[in-house]
Amino acid sequence: MYISKNEGANFWLHILTNLQKQGVEDILITSVDGLSGFPQAINSIFPNTEVQFCILHQIRNSLRYVASKNQKEFMQDLKLVYKAVSKEIAEVELDKLKKNGVLCIL
Repeated sequence: MYISKNEGANFWLHILTNLQKQGVEDILITSVDGLSGFPQAINSIFPNTEVQFCILHQIRNSLRYVASKNQKEFMQDLKLVYKAVSKEIAEVELDKLKKNGVLCIL
């Protein structure tokens, strides 16, 4: 168990370094919340790790840019993307969001 007053990339770097010292040789996939510097900390210790961003955190972050009165409708449309049964269907639904002017991906 690790305890810290602040959660930051350096805190996680310390944890990852300790894991490596305890014998962890590699991590296949990590799911992170978007903490600045966290993916770099992971890859500095475990360079082959695939870092993915948690879908729940991605959704919460995207809602910041949607007016509160439109969030319910946006979430209904967005669910069609992240609950799609295939990558191809997800891409089609994402294109629909972009065409309707609801979503802008930079």
